[in-house]
Amino acid sequence: MLLRRGDRGQAVAAVRFALSSLQKLPALDPAMDPAEVEFDRETDAAIRQFQQERGLIVDGIVGPVTVRSLTDARWTLGDRTLAYTLSSVMSGDDVMALQIRLAELGYNTGRPDGIFGPRTDACVREFQKARDLPEDGVFGSDTYRDLNRIGRMVTGGRPFFLREHQNLRQSGPRLSGKRIVIDPGNGGDDPGWISGGVRAADLTFDIAKKLAGRMVATGMETFLTRGAHQNPTVEERCGLANKVDADLMLSLHIDGSTSQLASGIAAFHFGTDSGATSSVGETLAELVQRELVARTQMTDCRVHHRTWDILRLTRMPAIQVELGYLSNDAERARLVRDDFRNTLADGMLVAVKRLYMDGRDEPHTGTFTFSELLAHEESVRGA
Repeated sequence: MLLRRGDRGQAVAAVRFALSSLQKLPALDPAMDPAEVEFDRETDAAIRQFQQERGLIVDGIVGPVTVRSLTDARWTLGDRTLAYTLSSVMSGDDVMALQIRLAELGYNTGRPDGIFGPRTDACVREFQKARDLPEDGVFGSDTYRDLNRIGRMVTGGRPFFLREHQNLRQSGPRLSGKRIVIDPGNGGDDPGWISGGVRAADLTFDIAKKLAGRMVATGMETFLTRGAHQNPTVEERCGLANKVDADLMLSLHIDGSTSQLASGIAAFHFGTDSGATSSVGETLAELVQRELVARTQMTDCRVHHRTWDILRLTRMPAIQVELGYLSNDAERARLVRDDFRNTLADGMLVAVKRLYMDGRDEPHTGTFTFSELLAHEESVRGA
């Protein structure tokens, strides 16, 4: 169910209550009938402000992602007991704070994502063992009190940054054997943006197939999250990536706008304003952005961090790439050309190669060809 300006009812009242608890709106009059609460201009403005602060799409529409973020934002560390439960996994800002705090103490929580999963559970148990507490993985009042008694062992920077990059370096510069998930946006009953009879879902699927073919030629193992006429949920797309234990995930999208002037390429990685960031995802997003802009000369809409589920629910570095605007006549004319889609696939492949080269003997951005990349793979293989 989507809520927007002009709607009324108990669901709107719940949104207003959440916003007031976050000091975004004044509290409702207790005597007011919840069924009569309106999604008015003030509610719309507060939702947009909240979406912007949380790195969500700022559209003033309250859907599942915004509802989840409103719920997560309610919690601060110590407000409730936290534990790993298979039936209903706990998430929230308090979980994110716990993960960051444990990482500062030297525990390998992985990328802080606000989800109390198996790795967070293991770190809580390790902490409890070190502090002579019951090793039950339950972060309750006793564990919280002990956590606040000791100082940080790691301060400044991002403790998980070094771990991610160390894992990257240990995997070596060869592409062969790397497992990559490619996620063509939209699909099935969701065509994405449509302009001039062209569907975004069809273009992203074609680009994904071109990219997968090139990656297979280098020895990589690739997985597409959907077929030509399928539209898996975000959870299913991320679930596939986690199931195959992928090294990277690239989600491909083509945008649209009510303004024909909107144009350009942008890349996104997981990250929050508090500094919890997928460092390898950020590096890959920057490499993809630079490579595509250099090869296409399209507007550089830069790299951004977001908390979108497609980036948050994956256990490996993941990025989302916006490959232009179908609503822009010039960009649509380029996107429908087969050679241009080949250029996009080449650029993303080279960016992945640069990630694993890690600055070693790299050609200039935008100049590394597919044949040169294959030759480099052969030289590395023979070294």
